Order: sequence, then C-alpha cells, then structure tokens
Amino acid sequence: MTVLAHTRAELAAARAAAPGRVAVVMTMGALHEGHRQLMREARKHADYVIATIFVNPLQFGPNEDFDKYPRTLAADVEACTAERVDLVFAPDRDEMYPGGTPSVTLEAGALGTILEGASRPGHFSGMLTVVAKLLRLTGADVAFFGEKDYQQLALIKQMVTDLELGVEIVGVPTVREPDGLAMSSRNRYLSAEQREAALALSHALREGALQDDGKRVLEAAKKILDDEPGVRVDYLALTDPLLGAAPATGPARLLVAARVGTTRLIDNVPLFLGEVA
Repeated sequence: MTVLAHTRAELAAARAAAPGRVAVVMTMGALHEGHRQLMREARKHADYVIATIFVNPLQFGPNEDFDKYPRTLAADVEACTAERVDLVFAPDRDEMYPGGTPSVTLEAGALGTILEGASRPGHFSGMLTVVAKLLRLTGADVAFFGEKDYQQLALIKQMVTDLELGVEIVGVPTVREPDGLAMSSRNRYLSAEQREAALALSHALREGALQDDGKRVLEAAKKILDDEPGVRVDYLALTDPLLGAAPATGPARLLVAARVGTTRLIDNVPLFLGEVA
C-alpha cells in the first residue's frame, strides 16, 4: 500500500521504518509514462521507493508557467500505487520552504549557464536547491532521473560529486510516444495541430543522429526544424556527453529546445560521430 505524506514529520516517520536500500524519484506531478518508467527502474534496484511530488517555484522564471503547471495529485498517487511506490511525499510550498524563499541556494556553475541555463536564468539554481533538499529529507541511497532533461541530469551528477552527497544518481533513457514525441507533462498544453508540429523535434534529432560528421548532424537536424513553421527554435546544439565541445569522433549528444505555440519543449539523443570501430 502506498503511503501519502504531506509533512516532513510524516516523511521522517515513514522513512525511519523503511527497509534496506531506498530509492527516490523526484517529480513535479502530472505523471506520465516517463515518470512511471523511472519508478519501475527504482523498484528493480531498491527495497523501498519514494516518489516526491512538488512544483518547485524556485526553478520557474517570472514569465514561465508555474501558476498553470498541471497539478493532478489524486491521479498521481494512483499511478504511484500502480507502480508499487511505497511512499509519496507531496509537500506544499510552506513545508518545503518554511522560512519563505531561501536566502541561500546552490549555484550551478559554468555548466548551468549554457543551453537551458542561458535561456532560463536561475532555473538550475532553483532545481539543484530543491533536489539537494529532497535528497537530504528522503535520505535516499539512489535517485533516478530521466535523460530527457539531460542537462539537469548532468548537473545533479556534478552536484552530488562536488558536494560528496553519497547518493547514486541513475539516468533513465527518454520515454517516447509511439510517434516519437518525448513524453512531457507540458505536452498536454499542445493543440492537435501543435502536437503534429512538435514532432519535428524528435524527427530532427533522429535525422541528425544518422549522420557521422558533426557539421552534417547539425545541418540535417536544422533543415527539418526550419521546414516546420510551427516550431520556433531556442537552441540546437551538438556536444560531448558531458555537454562540452563536440568531439570529432566518439560519443556525443544532440540537444534541442523550441517553442510550439506558447509551450516550450526540450529533447535530446545520444549519437556517435565518426566511423564505428
């Protein structure tokens, strides 16, 4: 049976009785198949699974969708129950930030200033701050995050290493709709026409990943995005797996962010540049 906790005290009481290895899956709710896959992976690798549901105000900019971000707690708890999650921690804003907006937050460093960081100033500081708090509150041994938010995953791994938090961070491949669209809680904002246009993101990434030269990767992906008038590209970038400069050969990552209507979507894929040995 899944236990629902809203307060730190309820979380601590449940956590104290948790057996063995503890995993956490952090979400902002509006759960979809991508979140459920994280829970399934957590269930495979831990004795006790915690899911957190909290729409974190610190990681939303002043013109972003914090107020309209979908909040579907009852349905989310049902999904967690179906995935055999042991505990759902769903605090409100005052429970997470009892003193109001924290005066001390984590800085993301240079990695937090590129790509999403350049487009959304302050986003990663807010994200890392809440992740650090939730790692501490849940006392997790391992945490699972989706690769769709690839830069977020990279920053969390760096934070855990740099601050010696002693938590294993596991990335889980992006879950997609049958037509290729990366699953996201924001997909529900799209009209039927916009959703069709949004397929250009995954199509561009797939075509780019078929190329073995960095220049051709970007050219192939850019052409598909340029040919879809319903998509306004924020960035298209080719990097190494750590989000540094793209290598001439070897593993790489192709990332895109774009607006479709008023909805901002992100996606990425791994690829290999050069001849495979």
